Amino acid sequence: MSFDVAGDTCAAWIYEPEDADSIRVRSIIVMAHGLTGTRRDRLGAFAERFAQHGCFAMVFDHRGFGDSSGIRDLFEPARQLEDWAQAIGFARRLPGVHPQRVVTFGSSMGGGNALAAAALDGEVAATISQVPFLNIVRQAYRARPHVLARMLLAGIRGEYMPAVGHPHEAAFINAPDSEAGWRRVVAIGEDSRWRDRVSSRWLLGRPFNPGRHARRLHCPWLVCVGGADQVAHPAAAIAAARRAPRGELRVYPGVDHFDIYDGPEHAAVVADQLEFLERHGLASRAALR
Repeated sequence: MSFDVAGDTCAAWIYEPEDADSIRVRSIIVMAHGLTGTRRDRLGAFAERFAQHGCFAMVFDHRGFGDSSGIRDLFEPARQLEDWAQAIGFARRLPGVHPQRVVTFGSSMGGGNALAAAALDGEVAATISQVPFLNIVRQAYRARPHVLARMLLAGIRGEYMPAVGHPHEAAFINAPDSEAGWRRVVAIGEDSRWRDRVSSRWLLGRPFNPGRHARRLHCPWLVCVGGADQVAHPAAAIAAARRAPRGELRVYPGVDHFDIYDGPEHAAVVADQLEFLERHGLASRAALR
């Protein structure tokens, strides 16, 4: 399945509840990774659980990444928000979906996008951000000055750079253990199409700060924070969750950025997400008829 954005095509998977053909209309969880992550990189593990609890789930690739068309590896925050807006509209029109029961869900920078997309849309029913980047200036790993200089030089030259790397490397994510952590996620994914390459010119623009939308977010917002997150330091996400009128915060002690995709950490995070959806009338026990 796919939807169009400005002449390009975003690839998507739809996960359906077992009785999707019944007369009931359901919530839909619209899901995406951040930066270079794709739908094949373990988002399905979350989507499957949501479908088991009576929801539709739609996992999509941004333009230029994964199975979507567009300029390869071009990352621009505003461009990805355009993808989100079209994804939400597409999800609302799917058969069996209640158009007022759309939930946005994102990981890492996708967690920031999920927040911003919900706030800008104004009619999203709820949003979930896990291990989110909400303020890149406050949250990003503090690389050494010579590494930062190389990254900025790449941006000035309009070059591409690795998405993940070691602390001494000019890569967007270069916190300790981050390269091994992300490559493990890719390895346990679904025939991943991920590429370790991303445009760098966006680093020279307005800093990525979707947390600024928190105060005016109209809907319930679940923020799942890794207490030991070295990639997206937790303090800014915790503060943003507390600023939101309907923010709900869950902090997982000892959990790093990429720990949530499998094992007991994954189980704990998904359990909280399902409880959040059910409590707000968006999962199986309170699905609309």
